[in-house]
This record gives sequence, structure tokens and C-alpha cells, in this order.
Amino acid sequence: MKKIAIIGSGISGLSCAHLLHKQFDVSVFEKNDYIGGHTATVDVAVNGENHAVDTGFIVFNDRTYPYFEKLLARIGIERQPTEMSFSVHNQQTGFEYNGHTFFSLFAQKRNLFRPKFWKLLVDIVRFNKICKQLYAENNFASQQTLAQLLDEHHFNDFFRYHYILPMGAAIWSTSIKEMSAVGVEFFVKFFFNHGLLDITNRPQWYVIPGGSRQYIEPLTKGYADKIYLNSQIKSVSRDEHTVTIHFSDGHTAEFDKVIFACHSDQALSLLASASESEQAILGAIPYTANSVILHTDTDLLPQRKAAWASWNYLLNDNVDKAAVVTYQMNILQGINSDTQFCVTLNHQDGIDKNKILKEFIYHHPVFNQSSIAAQQQKHVIDGKNNSFFCGAYWYNGFHEDGVRSAVDVARQLGVEFE
Repeated sequence: MKKIAIIGSGISGLSCAHLLHKQFDVSVFEKNDYIGGHTATVDVAVNGENHAVDTGFIVFNDRTYPYFEKLLARIGIERQPTEMSFSVHNQQTGFEYNGHTFFSLFAQKRNLFRPKFWKLLVDIVRFNKICKQLYAENNFASQQTLAQLLDEHHFNDFFRYHYILPMGAAIWSTSIKEMSAVGVEFFVKFFFNHGLLDITNRPQWYVIPGGSRQYIEPLTKGYADKIYLNSQIKSVSRDEHTVTIHFSDGHTAEFDKVIFACHSDQALSLLASASESEQAILGAIPYTANSVILHTDTDLLPQRKAAWASWNYLLNDNVDKAAVVTYQMNILQGINSDTQFCVTLNHQDGIDKNKILKEFIYHHPVFNQSSIAAQQQKHVIDGKNNSFFCGAYWYNGFHEDGVRSAVDVARQLGVEFE
């Protein structure tokens, strides 16, 4: 039985191991003292109540997560319907809205009398129509960015900075500036497939009851004893027949093949002698750090409770700063409590220190013209030199993409996802 090393225990690595462990001798190496990557459910005790709150991976839907849903069904994990609403609150002007319902749109009553707010609603419909037409015709201008598309069709700053750019920045945990530079084709196909260009008929979103960590134990059944935590890998060398993993303590281990189920930049840093293609392709897909804070400070939400949404974007005048988004976990996970549990990205200084429960740093791939072009070159390096590169960064950066990339690797090794 061939020996395969899998480096990384996020959704990509665990899915690879799940698909391969019956046909291969797999070993999963994780540098941290826990497995799951962005699947990070936290147990909290507040005011005599105990709750399991997700802080990384939270939601999935019934339209664009086919591999992930199939995986959950295969391991016997149920799903719980949730609401995916989006609000914007402008710190400087006090303007806010929640786009979920007619009532929440006008939670701030003065929006009824704001001509530019009505123009925003008209522009949303116009933008959706333009993007749907581009998708239907598959007629994308080469290298056109989202900002250039907005310029071409004369969308004003109010629409840009109070709707489309914050929404995109929230989805990909990036800045307004970086969102503006995203390629139109990548953006439109993602928004179309996720139903984000529709006012109605959007996909149903779900969470995992009890927190997303519930899927980890059944997913690792069958190879849990082959997962090695606190594995400090120094480098990976390869020759024609063998892969050698060099650990920081000096010992080595040999395998027939290696699967890098870690971030693109991490994979590149581990390769003792990366090929020119590996350097060029992996090096073109960078990651950015995002601070994540679990807390109970409702000041990060819109001022009006009727405007509270699942995702709440706090708009400021710094377009270079990563998106400040607060997930309202009571809404998302259906938590029944008077305490409001929030997860906020990229706003360490704006949260009451006495209300912070836990802090994290997560890294997300950056999608720009060069990284999207590099995605198209995956076949050049994947499966070559006894090495496979697996991760959500090859697609859209989400849990579904992690599973999809694992299915890609398994298929190359002769294992189908039945």
C-alpha cells in the first residue's frame, strides 16, 4: 500500500484523508495542537448559559455546496436552516440599512425620504441585470476589473461604497480597494452562482447544529490514529520515486507521495527545491491575515435592532483597511439567549475589552487578476513530482472549494467520490 503524507488538517486535508485512507496508507501532519483549520467552534459560558459558537467556517447553502453537502450526508451530519442577511452601517454619516426585507431596508425611517437611497435600490436592480447579461452571453472584457465595470456603466459612489464593494469585501474578507481590483468574470460568476444577483429565489443557507466542529469526528473516523499534531515540518524534498519530510527536530520520514493541504504560500515555503512553475503559480496566490474576535459588544452592530443582520458591515473611510464585518451569531446559529454573540473581523480597537471572549487570526486567499490567472495553471504543477496541491485557494476560497480540491486530488489517484 502506497504511503501518502497529507500536510494540513483543514477541510481540504481531512477530506483528502477521508477519501483516500482505505486505498492508501495516509498520514496527516498538523502544525497546531488541534485539527480543523477554519472549523473552529468555541464553547462559551456567559450568565450561566453554555453555548457552542462558530468563529471560522459557519454557513453553507443548498445550491453551491454540492460536494460539501454530499460529504455531510455521507458521514451522517444534519443541517439547520439559517438566514443570510446583510447590513451596512456608515460610521461617519450614521446611514444604515439591512437588505433582508422591506421592513429592514427602512429600519432607519429617514431612508424613506432619501432620494439617493431609492436610487441605490434602482441601481442594485440595474447592476444585477447587467451582470446576468454578462453571464448569459459569457461576454467578459479581458482583464476588466469590478471598478472598471462600475465606471463603464456610471454607477455612483453611493452604490459602490454602500452596497457592492462592502458586500464583496465581506464575502472574501478583503478591503474595498482590493475588492475594486477583482476581475469581473470571477466576480460575476461567483455572484450569479450564489444567487446574489437575484432579489428573490436565493439559495437556502444552513449551519451545522451544535457548531461546525460536529463534522470533524465522523470525518476522521477510520484514520484518526494517523493524525499527528504539533508536527513542525522544516522542508519537503522530492526525487523521482520518493518524498522526504524533514522535521525541525532533525528526524525524517519517507513517503511515495505528498499532498500539500495547506495554504499556497505555506506549501511554497516548505518545498526544498520548488520548480520554476511552482514558484510562479503558488507565489501568485497570496494570503492575507484577518483578526477575528468573539465578543458580546452590540456596539459593532447597526444602531437600530431592526437593521441587525447575519452579516453586518461597518463602513469607514479607509478603503485600504480589510473589511470590518460582524457576524451576528444568534441569528446565524439560532442561539436563544439574551446575550448577543458576535464575531467581528478586523476591528481589534473598536470592541469593549471586557466583552471579548476569544481572539483568533485567520488567513484568507487574495483574489486579484494575477491570482485568478494562476488558478488556471493548476494542472501545470498538481500531480507532478509526486506532489499534489490541495486547498480552497484554487477556486473561490470557501469550504466547498476545499472539498472540491480534495476530490480533484483523489480522482488523480484513482479514487472517485461515490
